[in-house]
Amino acid sequence: MHILLLYTSYFLVSYLTITLTLFLLSSLLPSLSFPARCLSAYISLVICAIYGVLISLALRIAGKHRLAQHLAARSFAFLMRYTTGVTFRIISGSHHLKSSRPCVIIGNHQSELDVLLLAHVFPPYCSVTAKSSLKRVPFLGWFMALSGTVFIDRANSQSARQAFSGAASEMLSHKQSVFIFPEGTRSYARGPELGGFKKGAFHLAVQAQVDVVPVVCANYWGLLGAREWRFRSGEIPVRVLEPVSTKGLAVEDVEDLTMRVRERMLEALQEIGETPEGRMVAGKRS
Repeated sequence: MHILLLYTSYFLVSYLTITLTLFLLSSLLPSLSFPARCLSAYISLVICAIYGVLISLALRIAGKHRLAQHLAARSFAFLMRYTTGVTFRIISGSHHLKSSRPCVIIGNHQSELDVLLLAHVFPPYCSVTAKSSLKRVPFLGWFMALSGTVFIDRANSQSARQAFSGAASEMLSHKQSVFIFPEGTRSYARGPELGGFKKGAFHLAVQAQVDVVPVVCANYWGLLGAREWRFRSGEIPVRVLEPVSTKGLAVEDVEDLTMRVRERMLEALQEIGETPEGRMVAGKRS
C-alpha cells in the first residue's frame, strides 16, 4: 500500500509539473497550450469522476443518487474554469431546463469538450445515456453506473429498445430527465453544421409523452481544433430553445418530430454563430 501511494504521488507530481511547464512555455509557443489544456482537462475529469463515485455511494444511502450527476457536473464546470479557462454560458432559455421536468434534453455534439457543456446545462434529477463500453472505464464508468446512467448497446437494437423502454418508465416514476446527443457521434464541425439525427431520443420522448428540450451550443472550432493543435480559453454561448411537446404523438410521428426539431436547432445554431460571442469562439473575424 505504501509503495502504491508513493508511485501515485510521483505520478501526480510529474503530471502537474509537465502540465505547468507546458502552460509556461505556451507563451513562447502557442501550440503548446493544446497539450497543456488537454492534460488539465483529463486530470479534472478524473478528479470529478472519483468525486462522483464517492457522492453517488453517499447519495444512494440517502436515496438521492439521482442528484449525483448534477452535483458532479457542477464540480467539473467549476474545476475546468480554473484549469483550462473554458466555460459555457447559457444566454437564453435556462428556465426551460427545470420547468419541463421530466423531459428529454438534446444537444448538438461537436467534440470531447461537450462533456463540459453537460456540466453547465445539467439540471437536478437528470442523467445521460452512454454506450455500454463506458461501463468498463475506471472511475468514470463506475460513477455513471452508480448514478443512474442509461447504457445503450448500439450493436444490439433490441437491447437499445429495452434500455429506452426502461428509461421511459424511470423518467415518469422518478421525474428524471435524460440528456441525449441525437447526432450519435462527434461532428468536429468547423462551422454551424448539424449531422443527421438518430431517432432514439425522439422515440423515448414520444413513449414517455414528455417534452423535447433542444440545447444549441455555438460552434467553437476557433477554441478547440485538434488537427490544428489549438485549445484556447474562452466562453462559449449556449441557447436553450422552447420545449417541443410530444403530447398525443405516436410512433408514426417520430420522423416528422425529428426533422422539425433538427431544423429549429440548425436555424438557432446559425443565428448564434452570427452573434459577436459566436463569431469569436468560431474563430471568425469581426
